Amino acid sequence: MLVWRGRTPREMVETRNPGPTSGLSGRHCVPCERGATPLDANAIDRLRAQVEGWEVVNGHHLHKAWKFPDFRSALTFVNRVGEAAESEGHHPDIVLRWGKVEITLWTHAAGGLTENDFILAAKIDRL
Repeated sequence: MLVWRGRTPREMVETRNPGPTSGLSGRHCVPCERGATPLDANAIDRLRAQVEGWEVVNGHHLHKAWKFPDFRSALTFVNRVGEAAESEGHHPDIVLRWGKVEITLWTHAAGGLTENDFILAAKIDRL
């Protein structure tokens, strides 16, 4: 079986913009348990600067919307996001509409934002 950097082909997500994998998109989400500490405002600001177009809502979650020319391309994007999320073990709230996708990220175990949310946001941006 083919394995690349510890991942099988099914675990890998193809991207349109592979580019370098430094920064947040090159990292992996780390499992956290209930009671994990959410990020403070300074850490949120530092990480927010590394993900383009994501809105921090009430210091609690990240939100971003994308527009697509039709339902099929929006669905394709959602499926790619799902593969990335499953690969990282960190799952966003996704709303799919005709020509529009909205994603909300936050860490339930922490009751707010953690680095995992920003890591997944950066990976989603690369799709």
